[in-house]
Amino acid sequence: MLTRRSALAAGAVLGLGGAAPARQPQRIVSLNPCLDVILVAVADRGQVAAISHYSHEPTSSSIGPAGATYPFTYESAEEVLALRPDLVLTGRHSSPATRAALDRLAVRTELFAVPDTVEESLEQVRRIAAAVGYPERGEALVARIERALAAAAPPPGAPRLTAITYQAGGFATGPGTMMDEMMRRCGLDNAVSRYGLTRTGDVPLELLVANPPDILLAGQARPGAPTWADRVSHHPALARVAARMHRATFPQQLTFCGGPVLIRTAAMLARARDEALAKRRDG
Repeated sequence: MLTRRSALAAGAVLGLGGAAPARQPQRIVSLNPCLDVILVAVADRGQVAAISHYSHEPTSSSIGPAGATYPFTYESAEEVLALRPDLVLTGRHSSPATRAALDRLAVRTELFAVPDTVEESLEQVRRIAAAVGYPERGEALVARIERALAAAAPPPGAPRLTAITYQAGGFATGPGTMMDEMMRRCGLDNAVSRYGLTRTGDVPLELLVANPPDILLAGQARPGAPTWADRVSHHPALARVAARMHRATFPQQLTFCGGPVLIRTAAMLARARDEALAKRRDG
């Protein structure tokens, strides 16, 4: 087992430890897709040594096609250390073995929890921007997100609508999540509570038929791909309530992460709300 002294010595050989970190790290590795999307928004491209493999997969990337243009790792310690990083961004769900190896070799790391609120996500933006040496970019991004949230707020006097956000695998986003807060900010009440869900999970079809939400947000893995919401909304049992339930396509990647993703999330939630309200007015 490495002692602290031998770990520091090994880190020095690899060029990973010892001196205080520079203000602007030049070889940053991210091990989490939600940290990836913030990193690429606030860092110079040349600073990013690698992002997570999730950001290379169209069904899970919150970055979009640009994510596939960055180097990536599967977050093994060997891959990460081979990149000689001077900063590694990790999440609570990142590989414990990799995190332990980075700690033993005194690699500078920043550990992040999964944000449950918009404010926690904005603080992550600020923290990552400061870590990469561009705090002003973090503040600029936070301002953009806050403007998008303000623009997506429901107009005064608008009735609140109920909605369900279905991911492609059939899970409905539960209460107490950042997505739940985003829905509320956009004038939508998460209907899963009326069906007894206390966290993200399945909503039985029978409950939807008995008490359908105003909006069914269909989580789409990729453009044109069939969704779980398609199966639900086209089910014969829902035929008699289909006219009362507006269906809107909602890319499932918007339910995963915060940071700059919140800008598009807010716009799409507001659009679904406005479409449902227009349909209700037109009767």
